[in-house]
Amino acid sequence: MSVTFKSTLVSTLALTLALSLSSTASADALTENFDEGLPAGWTVNNLSSPAGSTSWFQGNPTVFDAHQGAANSYLAANFNNGSSVSDISTWLILPTSTYRNGDTLSFFTRTEDMSFFPDNLEVRFSNVGGTDVGNSAGSVGTFSTLLLSVNPSLGLFGYPETWTQYSVTLSGLSNATTGALAFRYLVGDGGPNGNNSNFIGIDTVNITSAVPEPGTYMMLGMGLGMLGFLRMRKRKHLA
Repeated sequence: MSVTFKSTLVSTLALTLALSLSSTASADALTENFDEGLPAGWTVNNLSSPAGSTSWFQGNPTVFDAHQGAANSYLAANFNNGSSVSDISTWLILPTSTYRNGDTLSFFTRTEDMSFFPDNLEVRFSNVGGTDVGNSAGSVGTFSTLLLSVNPSLGLFGYPETWTQYSVTLSGLSNATTGALAFRYLVGDGGPNGNNSNFIGIDTVNITSAVPEPGTYMMLGMGLGMLGFLRMRKRKHLA
């Protein structure tokens, strides 16, 4: 095998390995327990109609304690997101990141014990990122992909009253995608005088990257093995 050919082969294998590794890299891992309130880079937008006096806010331990950590270390939304009788739509948008199929978002949520005013929470995804959610209670902007809805029918006692974990996994993306995830507190006929909406919290939000497919590991192993073999032959030749 000529020196030039071996050099070209090594370079090609190195490039293949680099591309394989980059193709398995996914969204930035994230763990957020809201110990210090609203995290830097997260965006709140209250589009309720009419809007009330609150949006997403630091948890209130007189209603319930956090899932973990300090008693108030969670984020909450409640009926005061609306005014009087209101269609509540209050967004909590995570920073823009790069996502791939298999990336997973998990979180814990709950409402108050014996809640007689139903709540609903959506998880949505924008495949362009940013914070465009439109400008009305019914709009979603670029966050057109609904990943999860907790109690969408606003059933009485339909929202969990103890901290309960939910998770969603991204799929259907054609390639690495610049995007953003968002929580949306969405309750029709809500507000202080409405028939719906009480108080919800979210805590322990995690984003985990996709695990590479077994074929990817096999390709990496074969590539590393070939590189090792070529280096061994080179050492023998030099000897």
